[in-house]
Amino acid sequence: MQKRAKFGSAGLSLLLIGLLAGCGKKSNEATPAGAAAKSPLPEPPAVSKCEPGRYGGRLTIATFGDPKTFNPITANEGSSQDIYRFLFSSLVNLDAPTQEVEPALAESWSVEPDQKTWTFKLRHGVRWSDGHPFTVDDVLFTWNDVIYNTNINNVTVDLFRIDGKDFAVTKVDDDTVRVVTPDIYAPFVEAFGGIPILPKHVLGKVPAKNFPSAYGINSRPEEIVGTGPFKIKEFKPNQFTLLERNPHFYVVDQKGRRLPYLDNVIYTVVPDMNAMSLRFLKGESDVLELVRPDEYERFKEVSAKGRFQILDLGLGLEKGFLWFNLNTNSNPKTGKPYVNPAKLKWFRNVKFRQAISHAIDRPSIIKSIYAGRAEPNFGIVTSGNKKWYNPNVRQYPFDLAKARSLLAGIGIQDRNGDGFLEDADGHKIEFVLNTNTGNNIREKVAVLIQADLKKLGIDLVFQPVEFNALIDKLDVSYDYEAALLSLGGGSVDPVGSMNVLKSDSFTHQWFPRQKAPSTDWEARMDYLMNAQLKTLDFAERKKLFDEVQAIMAEQVPFIYTVAPISYAAVNSNIGNVRATVLSYYRATWNAEELYLKTK
Repeated sequence: MQKRAKFGSAGLSLLLIGLLAGCGKKSNEATPAGAAAKSPLPEPPAVSKCEPGRYGGRLTIATFGDPKTFNPITANEGSSQDIYRFLFSSLVNLDAPTQEVEPALAESWSVEPDQKTWTFKLRHGVRWSDGHPFTVDDVLFTWNDVIYNTNINNVTVDLFRIDGKDFAVTKVDDDTVRVVTPDIYAPFVEAFGGIPILPKHVLGKVPAKNFPSAYGINSRPEEIVGTGPFKIKEFKPNQFTLLERNPHFYVVDQKGRRLPYLDNVIYTVVPDMNAMSLRFLKGESDVLELVRPDEYERFKEVSAKGRFQILDLGLGLEKGFLWFNLNTNSNPKTGKPYVNPAKLKWFRNVKFRQAISHAIDRPSIIKSIYAGRAEPNFGIVTSGNKKWYNPNVRQYPFDLAKARSLLAGIGIQDRNGDGFLEDADGHKIEFVLNTNTGNNIREKVAVLIQADLKKLGIDLVFQPVEFNALIDKLDVSYDYEAALLSLGGGSVDPVGSMNVLKSDSFTHQWFPRQKAPSTDWEARMDYLMNAQLKTLDFAERKKLFDEVQAIMAEQVPFIYTVAPISYAAVNSNIGNVRATVLSYYRATWNAEELYLKTK
């Protein structure tokens, strides 16, 4: 599923950074210490295909925002995913570069001829990070008591209903779970199998009303139990999140030695993306998942010294875009509309949104902010996703005359000669655009869009907001007019966008959780997104999803800007790096396999 990305994602004092930074500051042991050597392995353990590595060391990553939660089911932002991805496992694992599905908590799976009845055989002997046995009851709890619990709001459920019907998840025996889908669900193994599994013995005691706060940032580290390669050791807000090896992790290397190799992973908080880059260039962090295109030449020059390598991964999958709040509801506490009615009338008019798209000078954004290393983007799928990309969607070349013509057609023009546009009722066309602080690129893009719209006669007021406060505006209070963000995570398959495209979904950002589609085109997208799940014929799925992309481009609920070329930088001392543009975590998606080549 897709989540809002603040970067990527993101102080310690310089003294503490100096003590923590760099991979090679711990011992390189032949075997992991303590409980990791004593804990029995599953029967059989999962076996990594990676090159056997060395034990020990700490991986340091700089970021500019704390997690909001460690709960993978309720989280809907990149800052939380940065951390919880290390803590939990799922029934299957997706090898990011190859997009091949591999066994994880489940050692095997099968499907009946009806293509709707699936059986997972669980890996026997897996243990949670607190040593408690993992069982089929944990899988049933995750699905039936959490994801499908109507008293728990979560973004996960949006992907796992067909025609409003839940999947039936039942126990066959102590090591086997059966899942029956209401209809054929084409990406079933990757999608269903990829959901993090939660521990019933810990979270089963939490009432549904309290579940959103379970595994919160105020939880004690020992309370946050998972089956992932690492566990929480210490969390200090605005400073760092420190992870340590999970001694009960169920994966081994080809020599039968338990992963992960690293002792620790630490995310250190810095003010912004400039500080992230500086930390890396000074050797105070080991990985920079996103090297901005305008920094590429500088990084390339410094990398020639050999301390790190810079990786050119090709055109990215992340999409930057702005959108307007199209929510027609009112605040139940105040009775007032979420959006000023005059402004809502503009925002909900497709010609207004199309005019704004034509008014954005994407070539200038690419030249001045991305140093030419990006492409104009007009759709929910970038050309980096070759399998699903629709090249025939409507495009919006920079054209102020076209934008003025579209606005004039809905009664918006400069009526008093003051240089600003007004609607037919005399309201000045102005709105507030929010984005998150700390993301220097996004802030620069917002300033350029502000200048573009001023040429058109629109007064855009730019107000950056701290990332987690912005997420509250978008998800809780709906107290905003327009926002500029990007989406990351998810799958290259259309299923990864279900929670964005369906009108009743949590991340249908412009108007989430609709009780019924507010427009005909949203109703059509609901139908198409459901239909594309129900066929195993790729050509038919592609045809249906192509139409979804065409609707998004025609109706422009998201006004896309550019798709940048992706770069990452990694300490040359780190082994088993298999960087890919097909993961939001380009260089650390396989963190359990990473190791330090030398002390």
